[in-house]
Amino acid sequence: MKGVVLFVLKFYQKYISKFTPSSCRYYPTCSEYAIWQFKHNNFFLAFFATFLRILRCNQLFKGGIDYPIVYRKKPKFIYSKTNKNNINFWFVPHSAGKFYVIKTIVSKEK
Repeated sequence: MKGVVLFVLKFYQKYISKFTPSSCRYYPTCSEYAIWQFKHNNFFLAFFATFLRILRCNQLFKGGIDYPIVYRKKPKFIYSKTNKNNINFWFVPHSAGKFYVIKTIVSKEK
C-alpha cells in the first residue's frame, strides 16, 4: 500500500504539480509532508496525519513550518567519515518515542 501511495505522490509532484500554482501555506509542501509521513510512519498514521494536514492547508490557518512527527524507536546514531554525505533525513527528538523529520539540504558543489 505504501508503495502505491508513494508512487502516486511522486507522479503528482513530477507531472501535475508543475502546472498548478503553488498554493501550499506550509513548509514542507503538503505532498512532500505526505511522502515523509508514508516513508517513516505506518500507513494508517501517515494517512491520518496527511489528511489533517490537507484540511489545515487553507486561508483559515496561518501556515508556516510544520515538520512531520514520526513514531519510532530511538534510532542508533552511528557516525562514519565515509557515510557523512548520505544523510537524507534527521530525526530530531520531540517527546517520548516521537521525532520531527527534517530533510537535509544537499549541496552539489565540491
